[in-house]
Amino acid sequence: MSAKKQIQLPEVLNERLARSKGPVSKFIARHYRHFNAAALLDAAKGYEAHLKAGGKMLVTLAGAMSTAELGISLAEMIRRDKVHAIVCTGANLEEDVFNLVAHNYYERVPGYRHLTADDENALLKRHMNRVTDTCIPEMEAMRRIEKVVLEEWVAADRAGERYFPHEFMYKILRGGKLAKSFQIDPRNSWLLAACEKNLPIIVPGWEDATLGNMYAGHVISGDVKNVHTVRTGIEYMTELAEWYTDTAKTLRTGEGSIGFFQIGGGIAGDFPICVVPMLHQDLQRTGVPLWGYFCQVSDSTTSYGSYSGAVPNEKITWGKLAASTPKFIVESDATIVAPLIFSWVLGE
Repeated sequence: MSAKKQIQLPEVLNERLARSKGPVSKFIARHYRHFNAAALLDAAKGYEAHLKAGGKMLVTLAGAMSTAELGISLAEMIRRDKVHAIVCTGANLEEDVFNLVAHNYYERVPGYRHLTADDENALLKRHMNRVTDTCIPEMEAMRRIEKVVLEEWVAADRAGERYFPHEFMYKILRGGKLAKSFQIDPRNSWLLAACEKNLPIIVPGWEDATLGNMYAGHVISGDVKNVHTVRTGIEYMTELAEWYTDTAKTLRTGEGSIGFFQIGGGIAGDFPICVVPMLHQDLQRTGVPLWGYFCQVSDSTTSYGSYSGAVPNEKITWGKLAASTPKFIVESDATIVAPLIFSWVLGE
């Protein structure tokens, strides 16, 4: 085979791309050649190309990514300006802080698949809330943060002020009340990195998270008089719409767009991707571009009627993606895939 033809082989091209990167990227370039492994590398190269073209990236977090300690890699992505906005579930917002202050009290359950109902009940009696193989300690994590955030809720309520859930978390982190209690390297907290960058965060469906439940309880008990002290839902969508519109204006025509990197499915993915058809169809902002990159990392395989299992091309019919939008699906465990993609983008 001639040298000219050899250079076109995917593994040769990938090796060249990884030459200036670190050992993780070199490993990926050498070994990740087919199936989901190849999709992972294609998505990573697409992410990198999107940024090099002047684009911005929105990352969505579903599942229990914070308890999985995705912050170890995601925080550095934020610090290095590889992520420009985050949409996450309420659980991911709060669980990063839970881990930040109570990590030493967490318990891992390697044999979680074999737990009996009695085993689970024993964990309940110890106030250990299980997330797959990890137990979050209620008193050291949840109740501790509740006490601190309740002070902020009540203060805002009495002052007639209103803030989004992530803004309350930013207030707590910036106030320094928790700094002496950190039990992990603060560089591994994605929320702390986002706070330092004042990164836009959207938290749809915050009400179903632990702190959302606690907030409802404090409204019922009368500790918080105005249920609207915490802004949620539709107001988050209006904020996202303005962020998307304003960000699109800062990108020069033909030299960048806004990408969508989706971890898991559910509301964290469905809520933000709908902002584009809403802008086009309901506000007639037809000059706003479609999402310019799309990747979904999920273990949900293609199926009938499932949002998480829908192939990206279905989004074309809803006015979310263009036929020309680079689209990637990696059907695998996000706790394995996302750090590898981030490592490639970071050049590690």
